[in-house]
Amino acid sequence: MNSSATNPPCPPMVLVFSASDPSAGAGMQADILTLVSLGCHPLSALTALTVQDTVGVQSVQAVSAEFLEQQARAVLEDMPVAAFKIGMLGSVENVLAVAEIVSDYPDIPLIFDPVLASGRGDELSSEDVISAIREMLLPQTTLLTPNAPEARRLAESDEDEGEPSIDVCAQRLIEMGAQYVLITGTHENTPQVVNTLYGAEGVIRRDQWERLPGSYHGSGCTLASAIAGCIAGGASMEDAVRDAQDYTWQALAAGFRAGMGQFIPDRFFWARGDDDEATENKDEKADGKSDEA
Repeated sequence: MNSSATNPPCPPMVLVFSASDPSAGAGMQADILTLVSLGCHPLSALTALTVQDTVGVQSVQAVSAEFLEQQARAVLEDMPVAAFKIGMLGSVENVLAVAEIVSDYPDIPLIFDPVLASGRGDELSSEDVISAIREMLLPQTTLLTPNAPEARRLAESDEDEGEPSIDVCAQRLIEMGAQYVLITGTHENTPQVVNTLYGAEGVIRRDQWERLPGSYHGSGCTLASAIAGCIAGGASMEDAVRDAQDYTWQALAAGFRAGMGQFIPDRFFWARGDDDEATENKDEKADGKSDEA
């Protein structure tokens, strides 16, 4: 029997380092849903267990760095990985473990969503973790995807007399080693959500999106995973960022309120039928305006 006839080509594989979220709104579950929706095969290395719901995070228990490394090495030695996606790491030891693992695969693009706090504001990364991220992971990061508060926290300096601008934060993060930085504007007080992609030469593209009502659990996870999925599928960085934003906006527009807190993005909005309101109104609601440098 011809083995090629019975074994079709593998979908792009993305290895995700992130924490479990029992509500499946954010974390590893959100990463998996997003990647599957985009036609990828997600591989997982769990960094932490959490107790959380759509309202907030009650508790975090990081896995041991040794167990985290065993998870990742097992799949890396068995299957071809096209991209890494990193979310919450949970401890300094896990930051160091992931940094060592990805350093062995310098040709694999690394998309890093630096989860520093929950949507409610629950602290998820200590100052020691942030310092380790700056020193060990940013120099290996292909694309960093912080929201504005995360960007300011990662880029803050003792010499700052006031709050640094987003442009200054991006420049500093690139100087720390990130190849590209996409700073999202969901937390800014602006009429529209403005997301800006930076490279070594400055602004690459700036996209504006209608600011949707409500608050969403896992929007950052969705965006970063969507970018990783697009990159794994062969897209350029600029195309991946553009397409992932469009996918994320549609997932948010079709979001549902499953509990008493934030809305959960519907990562399979496209499978709900043509009569889905968010799908029908996509062109009316999404500006998707882009200023490309």
